[in-house]
Amino acid sequence: MTQRPGTVVVAMSGGVDSSVAASVLKQQGWEVIGVTMQIWPADDLARQADSARGCCSLAAVEDARRVADRIGIAHYVFNLRDVFQREVIDPFCADYASGRTPNPCIWCNRYVKFGALAERARQLGADHVATGHYARIGHDAASGRWSIRAGADRAKDQSYALYSLNQEQLALALMPLGEMRKAEVRQHAEKLGLAVADKADSQDLCFIVNDEYPAYLRRLVPASAVAGPIVDSSGRRLGLHRGIISYTVGQRRGLGISGAPDALYVVDIDPQANAVVVGPERELYRKRVRASAANYVAVAELTQPARLRGKLRYKMAAQACVVRGEEDALEAEFDTAQRAVTPGQAAVFYHDDVLVCGGVIERQPRVAPGAGR
Repeated sequence: MTQRPGTVVVAMSGGVDSSVAASVLKQQGWEVIGVTMQIWPADDLARQADSARGCCSLAAVEDARRVADRIGIAHYVFNLRDVFQREVIDPFCADYASGRTPNPCIWCNRYVKFGALAERARQLGADHVATGHYARIGHDAASGRWSIRAGADRAKDQSYALYSLNQEQLALALMPLGEMRKAEVRQHAEKLGLAVADKADSQDLCFIVNDEYPAYLRRLVPASAVAGPIVDSSGRRLGLHRGIISYTVGQRRGLGISGAPDALYVVDIDPQANAVVVGPERELYRKRVRASAANYVAVAELTQPARLRGKLRYKMAAQACVVRGEEDALEAEFDTAQRAVTPGQAAVFYHDDVLVCGGVIERQPRVAPGAGR
């Protein structure tokens, strides 16, 4: 008699990707348990419109339940609001209030999906936690380390948002869509008759209804919505902003400044002075990028400068650079200057398609007016 692979908890968001991930694992012989995480703050549930279809919304829970019934697996809803508030929402608000532009999906992956959910999975007797991420998890026998590789569908690759996972978490992780392309995933769902086969991908943050970032942040951190000066890099006042939470590095629209000889962009946010700093596009470019809270994946550390390729945004094509490790920090020097290096976003570095390391981009030194890149 062939032994079943084991038991796996699949994080089911109600979308086509996690639904197909659960189906594929069941077809492979796993004992599959579907779990939808209830992470929306309780006071936000009443504010959801009936049409709200975001990840882990009430509508998403029902979509996941229907899929579980269709493919014949158990389905549960776990209340993880407290850990989500503590590890994702609170840092998200604090980052915006300090002039950063965070990526909360990264911390949800580490502390919620492969943190709190993994702990619940063990209580259910599960050996693994699976998600619908487009990335590939592997193990290198020579180094003894678990690795993350970019998904086979490079247009959907989500390895960037997984860089913060540690070795213990990667040992538990299953990502059955890593070798699949999005079109194949939808075809799989159609063949099974899943109602989510044509469901659009979620674009917004799961905990902010209708992508209303400023309104959400004004409610939770009103101090960050206080008006202040818009200045150029020399400190000359050019206008008035409506709160630093409404701005991000690289932004051009909505500045409300007229009469400037050149187009102006946000080049820095100074939370101490409650100021938004603007300048011409040339002031957006940086060759050197420093990142903190470094996490090493393919290697235990960088003992010498490494020639890698770096991504500073999720959708960015990786660019050639040299990376140096300094305790829990990384410093990268890119071959060509990179535009709109944004504090709070992730800097993630690869060798070919293998994720080597990553960290959180720190505030960069300003470019003096008239200075080169």
